[in-house]
Amino acid sequence: MDIRLRAEEIERRVLAPHACFSGATKGRLKPEAECIVRTAFQRDRDRIIHSKSFRRLKHKTQVFTIPEGDHYRTRLTHTLEVAQIARTIARALRLNEDLTEAIALGHDLGHTPFGHAGEEALNEVFEPGFKHNEQSLRVVDVLEGGGGLNLTFEVRDGILNHTGPVRPATLEGQIVKIADRVAYINHDIDDALRGGVLTREQLPVECLTVLGYEHRERINNMVLDLIYTNWDNAEGIVMSPAFQVATDRLREFLFEYVYIGSEAKREEAKARHVVKRLFRHFQENEGFLPGEYLKRTESNDTRRAICDYIAGMTDRYAIKVYQKYFLPVPWVE
Repeated sequence: MDIRLRAEEIERRVLAPHACFSGATKGRLKPEAECIVRTAFQRDRDRIIHSKSFRRLKHKTQVFTIPEGDHYRTRLTHTLEVAQIARTIARALRLNEDLTEAIALGHDLGHTPFGHAGEEALNEVFEPGFKHNEQSLRVVDVLEGGGGLNLTFEVRDGILNHTGPVRPATLEGQIVKIADRVAYINHDIDDALRGGVLTREQLPVECLTVLGYEHRERINNMVLDLIYTNWDNAEGIVMSPAFQVATDRLREFLFEYVYIGSEAKREEAKARHVVKRLFRHFQENEGFLPGEYLKRTESNDTRRAICDYIAGMTDRYAIKVYQKYFLPVPWVE
């Protein structure tokens, strides 16, 4: 029995007509035999979960740089929250939950150490420029496992366009793009309150009146709004006008009070210095690159290989490498 074919048939009978069906995928970069059990999107999800890049997310900054507390979000917990929110919306709208989950789990694989501070630092020193969504696509296409994960077009498109001006080609990818924002706005408020960066009294009342006053209430209301607004909508995933305005205003508030110049960001200058110094060090001493990256310098731009190496580092590994090259080692008798 070909279980995959049965799963594809269930999709055709159960999902909405405008869902993205795994049996109709536009395919992979390199042709390969189908799995007899899993659909194409289920297979992509599993490949992402089992990747080293996915495991490294647990030690990469979300907002608080190298957080000491056990309850602050990391890039991995952020990813899991995005996946949960996106799956709930996709299931309710009868869209492809497996595709949605695969995109959500892979969307931040290319994120740098130290969060957006590391991304900005690499963007400054890597001449072609650096964007984490483009690096996420590079991870799944080229870097992971030495030759990429060979994912489907639909997952790759969702990963690349989860941020930026381009709308994902599938409704499932569009769900992830909005779920990413729903997740980080709410969990960054939660972390900022926990860390004493914000007080509840500072939160803009005009936004809370629309979205909700408590963390769980806001997420629930935003998810319900997305479900009701997009019921039987085949044109594109959007928030209702009132929720969109309130969400945008709340995001602006976070930039003003948390993301730029707050106590949560006090270590960012040091983080940027670490990333930039490591980049310049390996430019001057490419022979110090690990073997797999050094091998890439033979056929690719050395700067690209250095960028790949640093972008893949966790916070603590970046600090460890920095200490190795730039801090004195105590003398031991």
